[in-house]
Amino acid sequence: MKSQLSSDCGRGLFITVDGPSGAGKTTIVRHLAQMLPAKGEHVHLTAEPSGGPIGKLASELTETVTGHALACLYAADRYHHVEHEILPLLRNGHTVISDRYIASGLVIQRFDGVAPQFLWHLNAEARRPDLAVILEADPEVIASRLTERGPHNRFQHTPGSSYTEVEFYRQAAETLHGAGFEVFKVDCSSRPPEQSAAIIRRQLTQLPARCEVLTG
Repeated sequence: MKSQLSSDCGRGLFITVDGPSGAGKTTIVRHLAQMLPAKGEHVHLTAEPSGGPIGKLASELTETVTGHALACLYAADRYHHVEHEILPLLRNGHTVISDRYIASGLVIQRFDGVAPQFLWHLNAEARRPDLAVILEADPEVIASRLTERGPHNRFQHTPGSSYTEVEFYRQAAETLHGAGFEVFKVDCSSRPPEQSAAIIRRQLTQLPARCEVLTG
């Protein structure tokens, strides 16, 4: 039986989850991926930087390459990721969940002083998700979480990074919404990750079925 989340034309759903470091994004994504197969979904979980050749290079160079160069490298990985991994699965009717996508592309290089307009134009042609989830959290809460676990990259060493990143993601959500994206914001300050995942799952059931041809 075809899942109620899948369109009748065999096209899968593309869901992206972005948010500030320490918001619990990766844990929420894993819970969501576990919930969907119970409803009959063929789920593929992916992430950015991707596991492809450009994504691996981007991961290796994050600490040493900065600004526009790194932004372009991340964007190149995004387009390659869509073409070689995401689109083929969508065409086969899979639900694809990406841990980070365009919203993160509008945020991370702003710590290097790259203008948001440049970042938007760099990412504007990437395939739009059916649902762009933006996680929100109290910056004091996520700052405490980052202190406990330790920074994962150079951006988290910036003083006040949690407050800045929360604001950058708020602005990214506004940009995506203004461009016509289906944006869904979830506050993760106090909810357990499985509850946040369940909220996203409910939102997915409200998406209209779409049968346009996948062309890229």
